[in-house]
Amino acid sequence: MCVSDPEDDRRLFREAVRDVKRLDRPARVPERPKPRPAARFARAERLAVLEESLRDVPLDPALEGGDTLVFRRPGVPPAVLRRLRRGEFRVQGEIDLHGLTVRQAKEALREFLAEALRRNWRCVRIVHGKGLRSGHRGPVLKATVASVLRRLGPVLAFVSARPADGGTGAVYVLISS
Repeated sequence: MCVSDPEDDRRLFREAVRDVKRLDRPARVPERPKPRPAARFARAERLAVLEESLRDVPLDPALEGGDTLVFRRPGVPPAVLRRLRRGEFRVQGEIDLHGLTVRQAKEALREFLAEALRRNWRCVRIVHGKGLRSGHRGPVLKATVASVLRRLGPVLAFVSARPADGGTGAVYVLISS
């Protein structure tokens, strides 16, 4: 068994590290202030409602390309629906779903409606097209948009747009503020 002398160990260590230079410590990075708390549950609930509203649902086979869409929740006065139909509400945002698949359109619609809720937009326009190239299936995007909007709680009412704004190929949507 070999036992070394502690003094020899110290001397050997000092010789081994004699050319070593101390590194300068970098200055500490100051901590960023914590972000203000957000209403996570309210936002999460809104997004959950949007997610649920965009799940696959059977399309209304009776819906034709030229059919006018009309919907209002109970409690929304008929006069509000008339004003919406006349285009009397200022459209604060718009999305055009032309050329998208149903899946792509649902995703784009979900993001658009979430943005509208975040920005507290009251009225938006959704252009879905008339479904003229959908063949025997009819207006697929139109039916999808109508189905999604009916199931979305913050949507108070929607109607097909005036001819100048897309007619039966678009809807004005009134959102609760």
